[in-house]
Amino acid sequence: MAMTLDQARTIIGAARDKGRDLGLKPLSVAVVDAGGNLLAFEREDGAPPGRFAIAHGKAHGAVMLGMPGSAQMARAEAQPYFMAALNGVYGGQLIPVPGGVLVRGADGAVIGAVGVTGDTSDNDAAAALAGIEAAGLTGEA
Repeated sequence: MAMTLDQARTIIGAARDKGRDLGLKPLSVAVVDAGGNLLAFEREDGAPPGRFAIAHGKAHGAVMLGMPGSAQMARAEAQPYFMAALNGVYGGQLIPVPGGVLVRGADGAVIGAVGVTGDTSDNDAAAALAGIEAAGLTGEA
């Protein structure tokens, strides 16, 4: 099962809705497929323009490493040289903090990832999870 563009758009819309419900700062949301290819991105009004790279880095890192941002952060704290080397391998595109959430299909396989940035990393992850749930998929934060 592959993630569809419609699912990606649902994820983005519901993540943004969650952000507004929680009173979060303007969010930017990137959705990538299982190969790390961008499916969709939106940056809310008032979000800094550089947020694409952060949202994409959170999503890209999650799918390429097969671990959510929270696990990447723990790994970076335990093995900083290893994570720095991985970031070099991936051209500096990893952002190893919460807010990078794996997306799993009905069979449990990773079908993509979501990266949210704009507020605290934990709030970013909560918004991503809300979006993934709204699309009928399972998130791993």
